[in-house]
Amino acid sequence: MMTVPRNTHEQLIIADTPWLIGIALVFFIVAFGGAGAFAALAGIRDGDIVLILFGAVFAVLGGGLGVGGLNVFVRRVQVIFDRTDNTLTIRRRTLFDYSEVHHPLTDLSHAKLEKTTGKKGGAMYRPVLVFDKGMSAGDHPIVQAFTNTGGPKRLVDAVNRWMTLA
Repeated sequence: MMTVPRNTHEQLIIADTPWLIGIALVFFIVAFGGAGAFAALAGIRDGDIVLILFGAVFAVLGGGLGVGGLNVFVRRVQVIFDRTDNTLTIRRRTLFDYSEVHHPLTDLSHAKLEKTTGKKGGAMYRPVLVFDKGMSAGDHPIVQAFTNTGGPKRLVDAVNRWMTLA
């Protein structure tokens, strides 16, 4: 869910942490890993090598798919606009990766909504930062995914309001 955890004259922070999908994937890992482990333990108890192997493979593959899903689909994004330091910092974190990119705040022109059409024909949006100068000139989406909720518009409005307060 996209939020604005801080909005002061000196600093604006916007963040996206996909809690729902992260929690769902943790349940997926526990369910498949647990089911596989119980099957393997039952195989050990009964002396059934096929059940042991099936349970072990089920646990490893199911748990591995869940961990892979966590790394791909759960991306925490934090964008920090700092007037004091004249910086715009974009932080991205996954289960196994972390990146941080810095831009001069003066290179940022504004934020806008990028629109696409969903599978059922409805409009979907994501917030985009527009840099009109510097090495990063162009459009930079804050998040990868599009959504049909009001979150992207709220973030775009918050960024543009904050930028005009300078």
